[in-house]
Amino acid sequence: MRRQVMSMLVGMALAASTLVGAGQAAATPPSAPAPAPPPEFGTDWHDPVTAAPPVSKPRTKACEVTVVEAKFKDFTPYEGDYAPPRGCGDRWGKVVLRLDGKVKGRQYDRLGYLRVGGVEMFRTSTPQPSPEGITWSVEKDVTRYSETLSREQRIEMLIGNVVNDTYTGVIDVKVTLTFYAREKGANGREMGTPGRSPGRTPPDRVLPLGDGTTLTTPRNSERIVAEVYATGSGGGCEEYWYMTVPDAVPYSCKADNGPYREVQVKVDGQLAGIAAPFPTVWTGGWSNPFLWYVIPGPRAFDVKPIEYDLTPFAGVLNDGRPHEVEVSVVGVPKAQTGWSTPVNVLVWQDEKSERVTGKLTQHTEGALSNKSTHTPGSGETPHRLDTKGSHRLSVSGHVNTSHGRVTTTVTRSLAKTSVHRWTEGEAVDALEATWNDRETVTTGGRSVRTDRTYTMDGTTTLGADDRLRTEISLDDRAESVTTHGGRRVGRTVTDDRYDGDASYLTNVPREERHAVGTSRERYRQFGDGGCHDRTVATVQGTLTEDRLRC
Repeated sequence: MRRQVMSMLVGMALAASTLVGAGQAAATPPSAPAPAPPPEFGTDWHDPVTAAPPVSKPRTKACEVTVVEAKFKDFTPYEGDYAPPRGCGDRWGKVVLRLDGKVKGRQYDRLGYLRVGGVEMFRTSTPQPSPEGITWSVEKDVTRYSETLSREQRIEMLIGNVVNDTYTGVIDVKVTLTFYAREKGANGREMGTPGRSPGRTPPDRVLPLGDGTTLTTPRNSERIVAEVYATGSGGGCEEYWYMTVPDAVPYSCKADNGPYREVQVKVDGQLAGIAAPFPTVWTGGWSNPFLWYVIPGPRAFDVKPIEYDLTPFAGVLNDGRPHEVEVSVVGVPKAQTGWSTPVNVLVWQDEKSERVTGKLTQHTEGALSNKSTHTPGSGETPHRLDTKGSHRLSVSGHVNTSHGRVTTTVTRSLAKTSVHRWTEGEAVDALEATWNDRETVTTGGRSVRTDRTYTMDGTTTLGADDRLRTEISLDDRAESVTTHGGRRVGRTVTDDRYDGDASYLTNVPREERHAVGTSRERYRQFGDGGCHDRTVATVQGTLTEDRLRC
């Protein structure tokens, strides 16, 4: 029964936290002939690879520091000491984090994190290994954490893991930080030092709040941004929150009010930010690890934080007193675990002022709408759950800086629709869902509008012959448009699409599953940062296409 398969997956123990990156493994050159795929998965397959662009790096002097070398086989975190590199100064043009991992044998997907001085810098999940072993690499631009990295710190990293006679994969990782000196202009001076612009240079302070606590900002803060590494994980139904149903509906994964989720930030009890969480599918997701052995789903190796511009609240936060900052996930059943929400607060300071005053001038919250309608099914007629949810928030405030009064207005609107169909016993289980998250931040005459759209369209079928098949498409799209004085001055579009189809025999030993599968990812990015358009594809774990269009 499909219910048995889902229950098995829900029971998987996933470590709660981070390891991350937009991995770039070695791939078949576009000009090379693709190897012939085997008739089915064997005991080895291509190392994990994604179509995402590599982190761009300046051609300046670089210094590398190894911060972690560890083997994770339980839930004991790695702890160590970090010291800034010598000979590269304390202000850098870019800082790049790189994780190199290897694992072999049998193991589930695991989650991990890296914290430096309490600041969460990296959150990721791991690929599932082949019996013969795989290696993978992940890079992340961590320049925004330069202030933390400029002094000695304690380091903590954990990829919670279970190793025993059955699950033999020990996760072996090395993490490095590479510091690139700032580029110099024609006059020989470092670029980026004069004319500092809040938000377009690294923050002056990074304040870690863990999973939510009190915040005391510097009294001259002129821009404040919170970032939340929100993940629904750790096993249980919140790993598949987008497929949960209300308590009265007959399905294996239930939640009080259905599948609508929203990550909220409150300041002193007042709603300060809303966002749609990304529906991450980990590398064992949808009951079918054969989908993800080589190409992970979007963001699985690079768990991006949700950002909230809290600048309208700067006048409130700058009084020198501690303020309560609370992060919550709307829709999670009471007393149920499964979400992790560590918070960093990024602060840009007015270097010419000892105190920046201000005021929250406008706060308008629309009603949160969340409605699920169940249409019962019977026999071959599937059950159907239609869900629609929406919410809107607009806040505005000003700060009195050394360069004048600056007003910031943040407006965010969320909308979610989904259709969930399943048969009795859940032998057929399908979901079509779309999340829209539109945010506009206006500061002075400059406005940035970001439209985020996430889609999921998948079906899992368990046949009478015990063969399970999953077909799924995922899309992570964002468009950002910048205007100044009503005139468009910038635009960037990113679209990361994954398509997969895999099947295998259930209730048999691994070597008898006769698994087959295809996967494809196309990652497109164009606009202000140039053009990137890459497609990778696999058949039975063999990389059959690696095409770069620009």
